[in-house]
Amino acid sequence: MKKWLASAICAGMLVTAGPALAGEKVITMSTTTSTEASGLLAYLLPEFTAESGISVRVMAKGTGAALRDGMDGNADLVFVHDLAREEQFVAQGHGTKRYHVMYNDFIIVGPAADPAGIKDAADPATAMRRIAATRSPFVSRGDDSGTHAREKQLWRASGLKLTPADAPRDGEGWYLSIGQGMGAALIVAQEKNGYLLADRGTYLHYKFGRSEPYELEIIYEGGDLLRNPYGVIPVNPAKHPHVKFELADTLARWLVSPEGQQAIGAYQLHGKPLFFPDAK
Repeated sequence: MKKWLASAICAGMLVTAGPALAGEKVITMSTTTSTEASGLLAYLLPEFTAESGISVRVMAKGTGAALRDGMDGNADLVFVHDLAREEQFVAQGHGTKRYHVMYNDFIIVGPAADPAGIKDAADPATAMRRIAATRSPFVSRGDDSGTHAREKQLWRASGLKLTPADAPRDGEGWYLSIGQGMGAALIVAQEKNGYLLADRGTYLHYKFGRSEPYELEIIYEGGDLLRNPYGVIPVNPAKHPHVKFELADTLARWLVSPEGQQAIGAYQLHGKPLFFPDAK
């Protein structure tokens, strides 16, 4: 189990898709952990590199940190999933354009016995209220990621009294904020036999794509509040002249091209699609 946890934490670190040889065209993409931990990038990027000759250096972290990389000029493009912050990123001139790429959805996973009784909740906010009312263990990524932002939105919708950080005020003893990525959060939730807001893609990867057992089940799903769109944004060279805009824009356009969209739609794990193409 500890070896698995270490692997999950490493998923938030630097990885490279394609060989980065001297003189080769290389760009840096800062992205949410779910695109990497789900296995999607390992599937997509070699195909892009083979077609374009451009290698992609990937920094996987929470959406908030990925967007800050773009703001600071530490990446050539960002690939994230927090629509409001993405639109703000472009409006403030940090990015040139947001390309709609794909979507999946958020789910609430937990013990099959469902001790908080959320399976038949009318909506996600009601499910969160029931978790709080029963003081069932709940694991929060607590990392300023897109998933964490959606979790805070659900807590606000629940009507509960919250801290200034949009966490349950009465969370001592059951609300666990770990400051880690999706993979680590899934493992902690299993260890605590608790609930967790997860993206479906990473959950399926951990449930069916690894040899280690993962026992938590999808307990609650569905509804607009749990829809999870992803966008890719090249960093604006007007703010950071050193960024490799043309190469980054080539990747962005490939992701929304018929070839890229087909590749996203074809990515499955044990016959289950993890993401759905959504280019507009």
